[in-house]
Amino acid sequence: MSLVQVSFIAIGVVGVLGVLGMIAIISGRTPKKLNWRKNVDKKALKVDKSKTSFLAPDEPTETEEANITDETEVDEEQQVEIDGSIKIEEKVIYEEISEEEAGITRRQFLTKALRVSFGAFVGIQAISWLGFFWPKVSGGFGSKVDAGKVEDLKKQIVQSDGSVIPAFIPEARAYVLPFDSSQVSGSQFSDGATIADGLVAIYQRCVHLGCRVPWCNSSQGFECPCHGSKYNLVGEYYAGPAPRNLDRFVVSVNAAGKFIIDTGSIIESPRASGLSVKYPQGLSCIALAPADE
Repeated sequence: MSLVQVSFIAIGVVGVLGVLGMIAIISGRTPKKLNWRKNVDKKALKVDKSKTSFLAPDEPTETEEANITDETEVDEEQQVEIDGSIKIEEKVIYEEISEEEAGITRRQFLTKALRVSFGAFVGIQAISWLGFFWPKVSGGFGSKVDAGKVEDLKKQIVQSDGSVIPAFIPEARAYVLPFDSSQVSGSQFSDGATIADGLVAIYQRCVHLGCRVPWCNSSQGFECPCHGSKYNLVGEYYAGPAPRNLDRFVVSVNAAGKFIIDTGSIIESPRASGLSVKYPQGLSCIALAPADE
């Protein structure tokens, strides 16, 4: 297990403990030995005779469960004449109502809302951690991408006049180009897993600052419009601030004759001492940028 994974696990454990602590505080699960009344002024205790903990959520009181109505009933039998006046007795009648009619208090509503929010937060964090430790490995960039049949790619890439237009594979973010080891002399890519049945897959990202490098058909090479880095047909460095050649992917051909690009395996290579393929073969698409010394 790498140091990065251990760090993420430690951060996750601390986050879970923090969330559990906040949930315990909100739900009123405080230590039994906590006697908050000792820290309260005695005069305040005399005024507030409540026996419930202020940390616990409010429970509906009898007055909340009952609808108090003050009614004044005057009965003929209760009317007593005293010195020519009438004495009226008042009665308070309590009517019990259902929980649906009573509803909940504002504190109860806020407590439930906080609990739901923390529960959602924990769920989102758990999903993100699972996605980190078990990333998606099937389909898309980072996995093995089927670029199509080798014969179809070669027909698409090589033009009738002998020029080359690379096949761009969006799912792999790669350009597929021809590479004949017998015709390309002195290339550092002649051996290795980056060539399969005369084809290579070059990463579209410039190794300088990550811009996408477009193909220049007139010069038969790759030319970055951001800072002027240039590469020949097989991705070898020619000019500009780029520190090395264009990156390449590990490739293979399966039993069905399809060209497979392993986008999870990126191969880096230093600047070539000499170009194995002539560049430029025509006019450049951008102004020439001087190479770094």
